[in-house]
Amino acid sequence: MAWNSSVVMQMGRFLLLVILFLPREMTSSVLTVNGKTENYILDTTPGSQVSLICAVQNHTREEELLWYREEGRVDLKSGNKINSSSVCVSSISENDNGISFTCRLGRDPSVSISVALNVIFPPLLSGNNFQTVEEGSNVKLVCSVKANPQAQMMWYKNSSLLDLEKSHHQIQQTSESFQLSITRVEKSDNGTYTCTAKSSLQTESLDFHLIVKDKTVSVPVEPIIAACVVIFLTLCFGLVARRKKIMELCMKDKDPHRETAL
Repeated sequence: MAWNSSVVMQMGRFLLLVILFLPREMTSSVLTVNGKTENYILDTTPGSQVSLICAVQNHTREEELLWYREEGRVDLKSGNKINSSSVCVSSISENDNGISFTCRLGRDPSVSISVALNVIFPPLLSGNNFQTVEEGSNVKLVCSVKANPQAQMMWYKNSSLLDLEKSHHQIQQTSESFQLSITRVEKSDNGTYTCTAKSSLQTESLDFHLIVKDKTVSVPVEPIIAACVVIFLTLCFGLVARRKKIMELCMKDKDPHRETAL
């Protein structure tokens, strides 16, 4: 029993020495961004500036850090790479919404942490404000929209909520547009259409002016050209035939003069 106890104690000491003298590279390092240890979403607004500071926790050696904007690597100064690294995102715009920044451990890219920008802004509307179409044709009024949070969209006509007719109106909405299609435009469709976007921040509107003009009567060009060709050829043949008759009369007129001279 004493022998067994001695063996157990020696094995315990050996295991303890192994743990104490593990290679430094096997020590697990943890990355943090602005003090957070997990991926997170950062709320911001257009025109603002944010700083992202990445740091290595539990490191036993100097660790190189890498920053990425989406899939593209961010250029860092030499003194902004070891153990702690920061990036500054300035002049944030609506187009930066959803963009992610990722900090990675240089020797082990699988160790990383990401921050996604959530740019909050009111609705922004744009589109072709004036359209002129012929009666009986089809037209599309496309209202381009950007908003975060997403806005509730509506169409108005002459300041009143548009009464949609199933066979005459069609609405299509995507994350970036709100489209009104009108089939076989009538004179009664003439007017001002308003695209309205309502979000928790504010409500924005954009007017679209639709002018319906009378349908023009199209003149068939091909039949007219064919008729002109026929008339031209008829005149040519007529002139040729008349020339022959004129020549014959001239010959008859010359013969009597010759006989009188004799």
